[in-house]
Amino acid sequence: MTVLAIIWSILAAQIMIGLAMAFALYRMIKGPRAQDRILGLDTLYINAMLMLLTFGIRTANSIYFESALIVALIGFVSSIAFGKFLMRGEVIE
Repeated sequence: MTVLAIIWSILAAQIMIGLAMAFALYRMIKGPRAQDRILGLDTLYINAMLMLLTFGIRTANSIYFESALIVALIGFVSSIAFGKFLMRGEVIE
């Protein structure tokens, strides 16, 4: 593949991920139930992580990869905490 094709494909991926982030934000704001809002938040942090990864590929900078790892870890922990809160009404036992 040529470099130009890689640059254009990464740009197209970033545009599609940005569109997916907008849809996830809409679901997070307008979700009819709390479970839908949490699912929108999960989708939003996964898309944010993917956006950071594509920026890291595009700029060849390793700081984006490390920040994507931190976003993934914090997002996973927050998903567990929100789910536990919805199930039991408390986070810490």
